[in-house]
Amino acid sequence: MNGHDILLVEDNLDDVELTRLAFAEAGEPHRLHVVSDGAEAVDYLLARGRHADRDGADLPALVLLDLNLPRLDGHEVLQAIRADETTRCLPVVVLTTSIEPSDVDRAYVLGANSYIQKPVEFDRFVEVVRQVGRYWLGINLPPRRC
Repeated sequence: MNGHDILLVEDNLDDVELTRLAFAEAGEPHRLHVVSDGAEAVDYLLARGRHADRDGADLPALVLLDLNLPRLDGHEVLQAIRADETTRCLPVVVLTTSIEPSDVDRAYVLGANSYIQKPVEFDRFVEVVRQVGRYWLGINLPPRRC
């Protein structure tokens, strides 16, 4: 499997490191770009603010989005992603600790492609990362344009 760019939107440094380790352990050669708050995630994807020098057409193949974020929460980020023409079809997997039915329902209403509760055990987390990478970056066929 060729490496893809993945945007990880996560403010917990331990979870960032766990995700990096899980991708490495899973043998997935993807490039993980990390932003630590919701506003920065939107700026990154829309190539503005601190990320204005980034090519806005060069989008990640996948966004892994936590819900509990500073500045803009994950739901607000998801809403911004779906509202912009350039990012509307970007695959977004919510990867969060919350299993609150209202969080799950709201994420899907706002356009999440998948909702996964972060496993607590490292081995299970590695397996989830392996499956997410395999499906979204290997099996799933993205739209040619949206």
